[in-house]
Amino acid sequence: MQFMLLLLILFGCSNTSNSGSNVPIETSTFKNPNIYTDTLRAIHFNLPVGIPDGKGYYNAQGFGQNSHLGDDWNGTSGGNTDLGDTVYAIANGYITEATDLQGGWGNVVRITHFLPKDHLFGPTIESLYAHLDAIFVKPGSWVGIGNPIGTIGNAGGQYYAHLHLEIREQPGLPIGGGYATDTSGYINPSWFINTNR
Repeated sequence: MQFMLLLLILFGCSNTSNSGSNVPIETSTFKNPNIYTDTLRAIHFNLPVGIPDGKGYYNAQGFGQNSHLGDDWNGTSGGNTDLGDTVYAIANGYITEATDLQGGWGNVVRITHFLPKDHLFGPTIESLYAHLDAIFVKPGSWVGIGNPIGTIGNAGGQYYAHLHLEIREQPGLPIGGGYATDTSGYINPSWFINTNR
C-alpha cells in the first residue's frame, strides 16, 4: 500500500514514458534517489541536441581530441546560431546539480543515471551539460529522456555557443577542467549513447 502511494505521488497525473515525450517524470523534490522503480532507470539514451539523432548539429570536438573529456555539440550553421537552442536529458535521471559555476564552465547541469541491473558500467553514471544559457531544472528532481533541461549558451560570451557534454563513470566527481590526458573515469559520450540506444 505504501509503495502504491509512493508511485501515485511520484507520477501523479503526468503521462510519463521513456520515449522522450518531454513530460517531466517528477518535478518536486525526491529526497532519496536510491529508492526508485524500473521506470526511472536509464534504459535508453539519445543525443542531447536535435533529439533523438542530433539533427542540425555536429560534434565539433569529440572525446579525446586535444585531450577533450567530452563532446562539443554545435549547430551546423556555425557561430552563435545555436545560442538558446534546447538541450535535452540524454536519459532518465536524477538532477544532482544545476548551477552557475562561473569561469569557463558557466551554467552546468549534472544528472545521475541509474542503469539497468548488471550494466557494464555499474549501477550509475553521470551526464554533465556545460556552458548553458538557461537552466530549466532544479536539483532534487527527476527528468525523463528527452526532457528539456536548459538551452545552449556560451559561458557568458567566452566561446561561440555550444554544448559541452561529458559522461562520467562515477557521479559527483570534482568538476575538473574539461581537458586531461588521463581519461580515467570518463566515457566517450557519443560512443556510449550510440551503444545504449
